[in-house]
Amino acid sequence: MQLKWLEDFIALAQERSFTRAAELRHVTHPAFGRRIRALEAWAGTPLTEQGGGPVRLTPAGQAFLETAQQMAQGLAHSHEEMHAIAGRQARTVTLATGRTLARTVVADWLARIQPLLEGGELRVRTCALAESVAMIERGEADFTLAYHHTSLAVRLDARQFTHLTPASDRLVPVARARAGGAPLHHFGGTDTVPYLAYSHTLALGRLVEDHLAHDPLAPRLVRVVECDSADAQYEYVLRGLGVAWLPWSMVHADCQSGRLAPAGDRRMEVRFDVRMYRPKRRLSPWAEALWATLARK
Repeated sequence: MQLKWLEDFIALAQERSFTRAAELRHVTHPAFGRRIRALEAWAGTPLTEQGGGPVRLTPAGQAFLETAQQMAQGLAHSHEEMHAIAGRQARTVTLATGRTLARTVVADWLARIQPLLEGGELRVRTCALAESVAMIERGEADFTLAYHHTSLAVRLDARQFTHLTPASDRLVPVARARAGGAPLHHFGGTDTVPYLAYSHTLALGRLVEDHLAHDPLAPRLVRVVECDSADAQYEYVLRGLGVAWLPWSMVHADCQSGRLAPAGDRRMEVRFDVRMYRPKRRLSPWAEALWATLARK
């Protein structure tokens, strides 16, 4: 029996959907199903009811859920204790965040708090939004840095976690600039515009799709590329492949230099906040110092 099987089963019981639980665990649906079946084989009895609709646990599954939660929590606490004994936990802080935020907001922080880094090590772990939230819930991260918008649901128990808002940003539709500074692709004409879309599993993708879905004057777009990396979309835009909504923190220098240009007006921008989450319990002295420093910025 493997620890990841327990965590899979807990996620399935919470989400009541194989698809959502697989996404939360950052594995494919077939692989997730195989792991649940392997756990049932180890248990020697079905843990979920057969049939359509939301997933329901069998009586055996209900009984096993509490045991699984206690085992996963106990192992997580033991992991923390071992780090404390080794003397590493006191000076090592783990931050879970997305790849784009790690490149933009976190990079800016590191430049500003560089003297503080002499007192410890900041481990930046990049992953999908759901996994970064799960990491702080499981005690595998001290902080989680995530996008905040009405279309994005970060489900953290307010009784156990708190947050601050250290930054704001906006997604701007941009295209490669022509010699005269005008965008190669723009929203003002009658033709469809090649659209470089994000994967829906990416938080940025959900922000853009929600914005377009609620805009009655949304431009005529034709999807030509779908990608789960803002860095890759940035390169595609530079090569003139189409329009992508990119964080202003990533592209403002290119727009000022004339390499890129906004493809639409400010109505097409998507504004959002960046929130940093932490447990309400007391963290290590170095983690508390880091939090206090960012709270003052």
